[in-house]
Amino acid sequence: MKISIFGVGYVGCVTAGCLANKGYLIIAVDPNTAKVDLINAGKATIVEKDIDKYISKGVKSQLIQATKNTKKAILESDMAIICVGTPNNSNGQLDMSNIYQVAEEIGNELSLKNIFYTIVIRSTVMPGTNKIVGNIIAEKSGKKINKDFAIVSCPEFIREGNAVDDFMNPPYTIVGSSSNKGIQIVNQLFYFIPSPFIKVDIKVAELIKFLNNSFHALKVSFGNEIGRICKKLSINSHELINLFVKDVKLNISSKYFQPGPAYGGSCLPKDLKALNVMAHDAYLNTPILRAIIKSNVEHGNYLFNMVTNYDKKSVGVYGLSFKPGTDDLRFSPNLELCEKLIGKGYYLKIFDSNVVLSQIMGQNKEILLNHLPHIEKLLYSEIEVFLKDIEILVINHPIKDIYNWKKKIDKNLIIIDLVGIDELKNHPRYEGICWE
Repeated sequence: MKISIFGVGYVGCVTAGCLANKGYLIIAVDPNTAKVDLINAGKATIVEKDIDKYISKGVKSQLIQATKNTKKAILESDMAIICVGTPNNSNGQLDMSNIYQVAEEIGNELSLKNIFYTIVIRSTVMPGTNKIVGNIIAEKSGKKINKDFAIVSCPEFIREGNAVDDFMNPPYTIVGSSSNKGIQIVNQLFYFIPSPFIKVDIKVAELIKFLNNSFHALKVSFGNEIGRICKKLSINSHELINLFVKDVKLNISSKYFQPGPAYGGSCLPKDLKALNVMAHDAYLNTPILRAIIKSNVEHGNYLFNMVTNYDKKSVGVYGLSFKPGTDDLRFSPNLELCEKLIGKGYYLKIFDSNVVLSQIMGQNKEILLNHLPHIEKLLYSEIEVFLKDIEILVINHPIKDIYNWKKKIDKNLIIIDLVGIDELKNHPRYEGICWE
């Protein structure tokens, strides 16, 4: 297979060297004469472990050539990989002009091709780019997407300083495309990569890199905030963090990541608030730790606005405790939602099989009566009675007997789902809190 690679900066240079090392014929395309000359001289355009060796080997074995000639690259290749830069513009968004320029160039030359051609987008791009690039190429070439060519979003996950190893051993290979044939071709291209090959929605493929890098930035900054607190308290920060990351069941895991309800309960709010006070008392500015609390409050406001944006005044809330399987009402965002709705004059009904008035006691009882003094008039234990006369149903907890519930839910009832109940997603008036 012969592959044209557009852009020989960090991603493009690594891609060219690594693919040539696997025997692919590479045509590296770049408008920068200096970069083209470097590649043709057998030298990498970047400083990176092993890549000079790979480029030199590829050029000597005539597997790599570089050019400024787009027409030559397209006519002599079976596939194009777009690796051009997408820097921030003045508004902070990614500047997609390089991507669109390459799409136009490919489209202009693709009209001369008579084979199915695959264009792979490796650059980090804004969601929706795949579709725009496909439209540009179709318009310029006069060819039909998925019939004559495919656009496949396949983001890279390489780190500077470890790029070659990351290219060969990524955490996964992600692809998004409206063309199954294009996906199969990319799968064959990366036959040598041992990591999982995962097909996802196109916009998911386009957005995943933003999540990865933003979270990596968050981890660095979070670790540094903790480190500053540790230094003030004469605690070994490395020992503390090394202990923290040993917990792969909760700390370094998929737990707590799913979009849904705000956090609550006795532990998270209490300990986070105390850690913020420690930082404050040590005269430290820890904006991430402070922002966690603000973000959680904002998520509660977001849910409240979802409910109140409907021109309805009768609401049923399923789930009162801060999470399912417990009657703990401490810092429960569900309790706060109910209190705010009552304060705004809403007719409210509550269903929670774990909150039983005759059994609730101590601090839990005090919290409940302080927030909802007339709880005995609001809490229901029978499905039919609870669902009767409500216009909006807010679901805070998973529903165990969902099929029984589903039969009793009126088609006109507005459902706001915080937990992601698949059986209700085809309901005509369904809305997920963080999904459609």
